[in-house]
Amino acid sequence: MKSITIQGEKRESVGKNSSKALRNAEKVPCVVYGEKEVLHFSTEEKNFKNLVYTPEAHTVTLEVDGKKIESILQDVQFHPVSDRIIHADFYELNPGKPVTMEVPVVITGRAKGVVRGGALRVSLRKLKVKAVPANLPDEIVVDVTSLDVGNKFEVSKIEKDNFQILHPANTVIASVRTSRNVKTGPEEEAPGGEEAAGE
Repeated sequence: MKSITIQGEKRESVGKNSSKALRNAEKVPCVVYGEKEVLHFSTEEKNFKNLVYTPEAHTVTLEVDGKKIESILQDVQFHPVSDRIIHADFYELNPGKPVTMEVPVVITGRAKGVVRGGALRVSLRKLKVKAVPANLPDEIVVDVTSLDVGNKFEVSKIEKDNFQILHPANTVIASVRTSRNVKTGPEEEAPGGEEAAGE
């Protein structure tokens, strides 16, 4: 999985006044939870641009006062009015310990049913997966080419070698719905078009 680097400074004070001062300076109070310790730090708000405002999934290398911590973003809090980021939680990665995170779904191909006039519906844009850090996928590719009208692509159809998908096997990722524009194949038409006229 791709990684981005965020530089920060350790916080000596973690009270409300300190957090407010940081936000006024366009910085975000953050916490990284490790197995042995919890580290409070701050970083500039602009550093979240390529982490939060993107469909891609990333791990994060935190550089805080010369110390590097491999992590993932666990939670982000936004201001209810301005929508600015006001707090962020990170989780330190352990190379041998599985971690859970959301990975984007990438739809490829043109569904057979869409060619016939049906409508493709994508139900999930992200999937929650679990794996050790080295096996976390950048994305999950779903090829919908074979989907005809009425067909569904479910989680059970995804090849999962080194990671686990934390959704039920029958969870629908994409489907092709019928519409008035659906073309009926010659083998489905009744003589004289009577069947088509009655649909």
